[in-house]
Amino acid sequence: MSEVDVIYEDNHLLVVNKPTKLATMGAAGQPTLHSLGCDYIRRTCNKPGKVYLGIVSRLDSMTSGVIVMARTSKAASRLTPQFANHSGDGAKKTYLAVVAGRVEQQQGSLVDDVYKDDAAHRMCVAHHSRADAKEARLEYEVSGYDRESTLLKVKPLTGRKHQIRLQWSEAGFPILGDIKYGSERSWPTGIALHSWRLSIMHPTKKERMTFEAPVPEVWVSRLGSSLLVKL
Repeated sequence: MSEVDVIYEDNHLLVVNKPTKLATMGAAGQPTLHSLGCDYIRRTCNKPGKVYLGIVSRLDSMTSGVIVMARTSKAASRLTPQFANHSGDGAKKTYLAVVAGRVEQQQGSLVDDVYKDDAAHRMCVAHHSRADAKEARLEYEVSGYDRESTLLKVKPLTGRKHQIRLQWSEAGFPILGDIKYGSERSWPTGIALHSWRLSIMHPTKKERMTFEAPVPEVWVSRLGSSLLVKL
C-alpha cells in the first residue's frame, strides 16, 4: 500500500480508512499509517521535509476502518482526551465484528477486568483481584447471523488495548480470524473487526462530526449484501 484512503481532511484533521495488515505507527522498517499519512501531506500540500501528524488513537494492525490523525499539535492536544473519555464530549466508536457462534441475546454489555501479559504479548481477563487490572466495558447489538457466526455492532465504553477481541473471546465468541484470542476459523484478510463509525468533537469548530468507513469488499463477499444492508 502506497496511498492512504482519505475519508475527510481539513487544516486540523486527517481521517482515513485503514486497511488490514498495516500498523498505525511504530513498525520498524515497514510502512505505517503514520508514515503514509505524512507522505500524503507532503505530496498534496507541497511540504518538503518533516511533517507533523499526531497519533491520537490507534487501531490494531489486523483491524481495518476509520481512524483520525491530528494535523496540528493544538488538534492533537484537544483530541487525545476525547479518546480517554467515551461519554459526554468524548469520542464515540462503533465497530463491526463477526464472531464465531450464535449470540442469542440481541443487545447487552460485557464488563471485565483486564491486564497486560507482557510475556505472552497479549491482554488477559483477571479472574482474581490484581493491582494492574483495569475495567473494560462495551455495549453491543446483534445485526444478524451467517453460517454459525454473528455480526455485531460493538461500542467500546473504555479504551483498553485489544478489549473487543479479548472480551468476546472470554465470552466464548472469538472474532473470526483472531488466532491470538482463540479463533479456530479463518477470515480472508486480517480479523473480522472493522472500525465502522467514529464520532468526535472537532478540535477547533467545537461541533460533533461523524465519519464512516465503508464495509470492506471482502466482508460483502463473505457475508453477503443482504446481511450488511441492514446496518
